[in-house]
Amino acid sequence: MNAKMLTIQDVSCYGQCSLTVALPVLSAMGIETAIIPSAILSTHTGGFTGYTFRDLTEDIPAISAHWAKEGIAFDAVYTGYIGSKKQLDYIKNIVRTNAKKDALFIVDPVMADNGKLYYGFDEEFAAEMARFLAGADVILPNLTEAAFLLKEPYVAEGYDEEYIESLLRRLSALSGGDVVLTGVSFDNSKLGVAAYSKAKDSVHYYFEERVSGSFHGTGDVYASCFSGALLRGLSLEDAADLAVDFTVRAIRETLPDREEHWYGVKFESALPYLIKRL
Repeated sequence: MNAKMLTIQDVSCYGQCSLTVALPVLSAMGIETAIIPSAILSTHTGGFTGYTFRDLTEDIPAISAHWAKEGIAFDAVYTGYIGSKKQLDYIKNIVRTNAKKDALFIVDPVMADNGKLYYGFDEEFAAEMARFLAGADVILPNLTEAAFLLKEPYVAEGYDEEYIESLLRRLSALSGGDVVLTGVSFDNSKLGVAAYSKAKDSVHYYFEERVSGSFHGTGDVYASCFSGALLRGLSLEDAADLAVDFTVRAIRETLPDREEHWYGVKFESALPYLIKRL
């Protein structure tokens, strides 16, 4: 296949997240991958202190203009961590200027987890992100991000299918497209996703056995695998399921060395599994 994907997110130079996950995962899936770094950090922000941060907002328009001059266009655009509200406008322009007519637009609205916004984000950014979602083919929020996008309280547990399906349909109304909600669980022993197809007005659930603990970077592992699978032609549901399986495999590869390898998951060791599945 000759599919080309552009992914826009930060570079955490150490820590197995964002572009250092997206680029190898998408490449292993046979997708030619171009990047725009939204920022460069020495490490990710989860558990590290004193990290460096360089904002690359003002580089983005020049990159887009050069690509347009060279006739470079993409079959899909997938966004992850975006460093500022101004970048959201620049990225929408990239989708208009540097994406092919029927290109996929996939948004992982990375900004929050466990009921809280990440450092550097506020409710104003969440409101801007909600507007940014308009026109996306698929969005990939977790439960916390869904709550901020919809401006409602975060519900961590005790919810039912009716609540999840209400979230999905309201999130779809924001974007106009499909939704994959991550971190869904109706049973403490299982964790997974709920995928809403707007065209079919249907909800698909997929769960795996829960692995106890918190693992940095798994959202990026999931989103990258899902985006690659969708571009390769898998259905929304099959792409959502494959990404769950790959993410769990990456977590399990990490467990024997978890105490020292606390800052990410060993997704690299799971790539042969992913390739075989494809």
